[in-house]
Amino acid sequence: MKHRYKVREIAQQSGLSEATVDRVLHERPGVRESTRAEVQQAIRDLDKQRTQLKLSGRKFLVDVVMQSPERFTTAFRAAVEAELPALAPAVVRSRFHFRETGSTPAMVETLDRIGARGTQGVIVKAPDSIEVVEAIDRLTAAGIPVVTYATDVPGSSRAGYVGIDNRAAGATAAYLVDQWLGDLSSAVLITLSSNAFRGEEEREMGFRAALRSFGIDRAVIDIAESDGLDATIESLVLRALEQNPDIAAVYSIGGGNVATARAFERTGRTCRVFIAHDLDEDNTRLLRAGTLSAVLHHDLRADAHLACRMLLQARGALGGVATAASPIRVVTPYNQP
Repeated sequence: MKHRYKVREIAQQSGLSEATVDRVLHERPGVRESTRAEVQQAIRDLDKQRTQLKLSGRKFLVDVVMQSPERFTTAFRAAVEAELPALAPAVVRSRFHFRETGSTPAMVETLDRIGARGTQGVIVKAPDSIEVVEAIDRLTAAGIPVVTYATDVPGSSRAGYVGIDNRAAGATAAYLVDQWLGDLSSAVLITLSSNAFRGEEEREMGFRAALRSFGIDRAVIDIAESDGLDATIESLVLRALEQNPDIAAVYSIGGGNVATARAFERTGRTCRVFIAHDLDEDNTRLLRAGTLSAVLHHDLRADAHLACRMLLQARGALGGVATAASPIRVVTPYNQP
């Protein structure tokens, strides 16, 4: 058994004698499995203590950069701020750079400015474009790790991605729509904030592929480039409803659900199935009112914690590799957290 500590240290941690620990470490016969397990646990405990001592008093500054509606950035900021104390004994502070709309050059300018000013890591939700890829690569070349959140930029040198499996989320939405519509061949409206976000594109692809596999020929109409804002999406949904009288279901990928519901009301149409993402303030209220059928939700605090840990690991402050897709939870009016 490989070990990194003196026999005396392991013996003190495990409460066993040095002779017993020595027999376990050198894999000599006559040692019970339970005793071997105690020695292994003692080594794991010593590893954890070493990590804690390594982090004690160290300060890290993390920048969070997002192009997203305020309802989402507000929720994620609260999640980050709630999780920072859990990273103790390291002291982690955060700076936030949010915008609801913006161009790719503006996003690149923000990332470059952060790189010039200095930071210990960046969490970013950004379009998947060659310019953003290059901006992330400049950060990592300067020794600044980057984690993408909610929507990935896989062609970049980012340390990792945190968020749900977006294709699986889209397929889950298609399953719910198909189950609720049953034999009705109604059309489905998909609303996106922007085609530039890989995560939204993957959700749509997962939705369309799954819906086709269920056997009922349903027309799918999509709306894009709304930035997920109520101010812009309502007119787009109104136009889609006027042009497509068969629409009876909505899969909201990019948000703007208050405006979407209002468009149905204004036209006197019934939305039989309405699936959305994330339990932000708007969606929580719409779900309680029964306007939304279900929300595909994931734990933002768990995401925030994982993203920060990945940055600390990339800087060598923590051992191991933290990678895992966030589980998708189907929330209805009857199981809201």
